[in-house]
Amino acid sequence: MQYIEAIILGLVQGLTEFLPISSSAHIRIVGEFLPSAADPGATFTAITQIGTEIAVLVYFWTKIVTIIKKWAQSLAGKVPASDPDVRMGWVVIVGTIPIGVLGFLLQEYIRDTFRNLWLVAAVLIGFGIVLGLVDHFARRERSMDQVTYPHGLTIGLAQSLALVPGVSRSGATTTAARALGYDRTAAAEFGFLLAVPAVFASGLWELRAGLETGDPGPYGWGGTILATIVAGVVGWVVIAYLMRYLKTGSFLPFVIYRVALGAVLMVLLGLGVLSAY
Repeated sequence: MQYIEAIILGLVQGLTEFLPISSSAHIRIVGEFLPSAADPGATFTAITQIGTEIAVLVYFWTKIVTIIKKWAQSLAGKVPASDPDVRMGWVVIVGTIPIGVLGFLLQEYIRDTFRNLWLVAAVLIGFGIVLGLVDHFARRERSMDQVTYPHGLTIGLAQSLALVPGVSRSGATTTAARALGYDRTAAAEFGFLLAVPAVFASGLWELRAGLETGDPGPYGWGGTILATIVAGVVGWVVIAYLMRYLKTGSFLPFVIYRVALGAVLMVLLGLGVLSAY
């Protein structure tokens, strides 16, 4: 049963990580309905996200390698700093700083306070509405090659909001990017690239902590590794789907889903079916 639950959570992680609906919120909520009826915890969640970020590396492999190669060559003066790929490398670094600093400083809240289901429900609804409004009214005139340092920092600050389950990393970065005038595919792609260093750092930090304490979460090492593999495979499929969908589709279906899920969660909490912690 332990491995079955881990597989289910791996599927949830892979299905929701790249959609603007918050994978950490879904892991938190689904955990309550599994036979163990327990919060899988921040450590399990962070480690399984390594799997979905490996999916990003695989899907965007050529682009990521090009960015890293040109960025490194620019340090030796072989590629001009004005090159779009070099700038993207620096922008990702700059945009990662906010969540790195806040993630380190807010560890206690990330593991406890932020996982309150009332808070999760509220931000699912609130940030869902914000995403819908921004996506509807925002301009669509900027592409990936036009990402600037101020914009990268702004989107990076938005990414740090995802430390609260329910906000959604992809939802926050996409909302910020759309507000700055980037088209939907550019907003999503930059959000994926920006998440790579932050999620790997968080996952490896929690992996280290799990190795030191011998406690990777309620499903043990076997279950956690299995969930991570499942999340990676499913995540790759979701990325491929989403990048095709955003060429013509909007974020409205995800907005409706977020609001509905948040409302249902509030009802269940109000009726006592679920406990906030």
